[in-house]
Amino acid sequence: MCYNINYLTKKKEEYARRLGGILPARDFEKSWDHLHKKGGPVYYETGFNHPDIPVITNRQPNQIQLYGWGLIPFWVKDPKQAVDLSNRTLNARGEDMFQKPSFRNAAQNKRCLILVDGFFEYHWHKGSSYPFYIKMKNEEPMLLAGLWETWHYKEEDMVRNTCSIVTTRANSLMEYIHNKPKGSEESRMPVIVPEGLEEKWLMDVKDQIDKHEIQDLIRPFDETWLESYTVHRLKGKEGVGNSPKAVVQLTYPELTK
Repeated sequence: MCYNINYLTKKKEEYARRLGGILPARDFEKSWDHLHKKGGPVYYETGFNHPDIPVITNRQPNQIQLYGWGLIPFWVKDPKQAVDLSNRTLNARGEDMFQKPSFRNAAQNKRCLILVDGFFEYHWHKGSSYPFYIKMKNEEPMLLAGLWETWHYKEEDMVRNTCSIVTTRANSLMEYIHNKPKGSEESRMPVIVPEGLEEKWLMDVKDQIDKHEIQDLIRPFDETWLESYTVHRLKGKEGVGNSPKAVVQLTYPELTK
């Protein structure tokens, strides 16, 4: 799964380079000014805090916006239901997102790219968990496949834009790291959109052919493009939390034996 990420920790030029094929320079500059004031840097964050994270939606593909993590479907009736459901919609299984009630409208009509620098996953060894950080080898930001929705609670005129990270089965690197999935579920990883396929993920779905093209993007990312290493404890008594130390490599001797 994907519940822990970091974002907006890199230099402006690195985001401009990665997004150059998506956002014209003028649109990127406008978006960056907004993000710089409100968005980061965030070295470590968990989805269960429902932070606002940077997205590019299919409806407004010329700007980067901040959407709450934990998708709230448009049909949710009240704030309590919204909170309860958002804890279960941090991720959307790509294989069945067109069928699940919480995601099918977004899968059909509201897809987005979620801009992150990398993500964290836990590896289990002899009853203890160890955090790994996963990023691109070339140090570029990642664009994750996402879904989004706008929820309007009319009784209090409350409007909330939210999103979910789409996941797929793990590649062999992530199978090793994410070696203790919950229950009987297979190891998972976020869908990382390869460079050049961003517009395809954001395209309108008009028929079954378009739907199949979207589903074809839901696949494990080529692990040869990824780098991973163990990092400091992220939470708990020894946790470094949202600090630059969250992405600093730390070797655990018990894992090297």
